[in-house]
Amino acid sequence: MVLFISAVLISVVARTLAPGGWNGPKLFLLLTCALTAPWTGFCAANGLIGFVLRLRRPAVPPPLLVRGDPPRTAITLTIRNEDMELVLPPVRRLLDGLDAAFVGDSFSLFILSDTQDPHTAQLEEAAVAGFQAADRRPDRVHYRRRTENTGFKAGNIMDFLDHLAGDHEVMLVLDADSEMTAEAVMRLVIALRDDPSLGIIQHLTVGLPAASAFPRLFQFGMRAGMRTWATALSWWQDDECVYWGHNAAVRIAPFRDHCRLPLLPDGTPILSHDQVEAAILRGAGWGVRLLAEEDGSFEANPPALPEFMRRELRWVAGNFQYRHLFGLPGLRPMGRWQLLQAILLFGNTAFNLLFLLAAAWIAATDRTSGFPLIWALAATVTWVSALYAPKWLGYLEVLISPAKVQMYGGSGQLLTGVLLETLYTLTLDAVTLWAKTAAAISSLAGIRTGWAPQNRAGRGVSWREAAGLLWPQTLLGAVVLTGFAQAGWTALLWALPFAGGMFVSIPFCVITADPRVGRWLRSAHLASIPEEQP
Repeated sequence: MVLFISAVLISVVARTLAPGGWNGPKLFLLLTCALTAPWTGFCAANGLIGFVLRLRRPAVPPPLLVRGDPPRTAITLTIRNEDMELVLPPVRRLLDGLDAAFVGDSFSLFILSDTQDPHTAQLEEAAVAGFQAADRRPDRVHYRRRTENTGFKAGNIMDFLDHLAGDHEVMLVLDADSEMTAEAVMRLVIALRDDPSLGIIQHLTVGLPAASAFPRLFQFGMRAGMRTWATALSWWQDDECVYWGHNAAVRIAPFRDHCRLPLLPDGTPILSHDQVEAAILRGAGWGVRLLAEEDGSFEANPPALPEFMRRELRWVAGNFQYRHLFGLPGLRPMGRWQLLQAILLFGNTAFNLLFLLAAAWIAATDRTSGFPLIWALAATVTWVSALYAPKWLGYLEVLISPAKVQMYGGSGQLLTGVLLETLYTLTLDAVTLWAKTAAAISSLAGIRTGWAPQNRAGRGVSWREAAGLLWPQTLLGAVVLTGFAQAGWTALLWALPFAGGMFVSIPFCVITADPRVGRWLRSAHLASIPEEQP
């Protein structure tokens, strides 16, 4: 299926370029299309598989039936320079839920800090002390702060396993922005208890309800796409599936024995640890499973475009390190594919940018071919439909089910949200083209990227901050649109959905962070998710 979709994409683009004969820029554009087509075809195939599988599923997963005691479980919460007023309440809700509905005595909480700033650490320690004092069992709440954050989060976790895990059999890995329900946690730890071949199991994690416009629109679309994407992965990858590093239950003994990450060739630690740990663990004979259900596993998304871009660039840097790891001994073919898939997730962006630049160059310099509008539209519809297939099929899955439509506030609100999110995504993808490409080049050149603390609080973005961050995108967008304008207004209109986002990146950044826009979306119940419905 991937090969077929790729061939269709390449052939339609070739037919678009054929009028007027072939030249160097046209051949270069076709080459960039050929390089992007396999990933685009994979997106479409994965979306179609997931969509078909999800049609057979109920709108709400069946309730969990617990028989017997859960294994001794350590809830590990990794933090670094965090606002504890945001971090601790979700953990309190989880512990209270476990106490009320299940066997809370089987769970202990370990807050594992890598905070380096002394003042922040002092506030952190005071907050944890108050949290511990208020707990019904203060002895189950533990706090440890490392003086050196060796190995980043992976090193933090392994330090816990070496020195604090004790007789715990399972650890629940949480990030600072994670939130899980007691039932979701129990579903994971009971699955590990009942299947001794499993090393890692995790839920599909979705975005928390958001007040700001940027994360609200982002998670609305991401939720639709991840349902079909994750359902397909969990089906054809089975117990060799992906691991996202949080909101997951991990069997402690095999993870401690096998998942000590090697250093990179330059002696530095691996930044993006999760896929490597999963590949190593599966190579050692342990299963890695994904439960593709929206069932009580949440995370917060970046509150504005600057934070989103910083997170994406960290992931680019981390994922591109995987190119050094394909030769790790013991990896299975699927494990190597997971590493390659993580690279392609961002590496494909550079080819998309080159494709757009080549198309603008042709439009500006080719005076003989004209602009083949019909074929260009056909190529565009084919490419966009394939690339965004997981998301659009996720929307379709909801629309054809009356029960699911009501979970999103009705068809009118859902369709309006889809329209807004589509415009948002086209703009966002254009804005991040240059930044991701530059980050990929920097990574390949060996330029190290830091892993700075994240701002998770909603905020506005000033015009000055947006301009300082996004002037390269604005300039590049102006150049690209000027190139297309040389071929006439039809070429310019065709390019607007793909290049226009770069040109308007500054107002896009400011508007999507404006609290007034977020309040309007909330009051109109647009881009809302099931957890927001009354």
